[in-house]
Amino acid sequence: MDRLKNKVAIISGGATGMGGASSRLFAAEGANVAIIDRNLAAAEQTVAQIRSAGGIASAFEADVSNEAQVIAAVKAAEATFGPANVLFNHAGTITIKPFLETTLEDWERLHAINVRSMFLVTRAVLPGMISAGGGSIICTSSISAVAGTPMEVLYGTTKGACHMFARAIAVEFRDRNVRCNAICPGFIRTPHGLREVAELQKLGVDVSEAALAAQQGRIGEPEEVAAAALFLASDEASFVNGTHLFVDNGFTAA
Repeated sequence: MDRLKNKVAIISGGATGMGGASSRLFAAEGANVAIIDRNLAAAEQTVAQIRSAGGIASAFEADVSNEAQVIAAVKAAEATFGPANVLFNHAGTITIKPFLETTLEDWERLHAINVRSMFLVTRAVLPGMISAGGGSIICTSSISAVAGTPMEVLYGTTKGACHMFARAIAVEFRDRNVRCNAICPGFIRTPHGLREVAELQKLGVDVSEAALAAQQGRIGEPEEVAAAALFLASDEASFVNGTHLFVDNGFTAA
């Protein structure tokens, strides 16, 4: 359908999982895709898949919690494709630990990867986006922003920050034609999601197949999250701003 035709999309953490699925889908829908990821080999593999399917993409290496690396990667992406019309702040990770065993280093590391990265990448991309006439920013949050899970105090806190970041950016930049929304996946079949399930089960949290079936019907697929992100990125969502779109099959509605 070419819903992103003539658009430039920067996707942080766009090499694998939901990010990789989004990179492929955005390219298939006509976007020039700039993948920013610390795993350059995986990013280049996704770029090769996109190009073999007839799409346009390039990979740029950066630790998105590092200011200098973010600025350099965004400048390189803009030099390649021009200013971004779409930014998908997807990069992130998880820490699963009993709260009283959590260290300050754990806390600071997860906030750097999940929260500081949104700040750094958005701040680097926004000037170009505004100069190009505006655009759409999507931030990957989680059901954990509103549904507490044992052993995930740190993760839930970072995703709560993601919720408010998206809302506040939406309000501040609406009049400059920039939209910002958060997408909130449930349990998804990615390496990240499957590791989360395995580690929670080791710590005695019931996320068995039966439990997931009761909570959200089944495990989600990365392509289903990518499809929701595509909607938020596209002009079809022109009046959707500052919202939290849950892709969890009713998990948080129960």
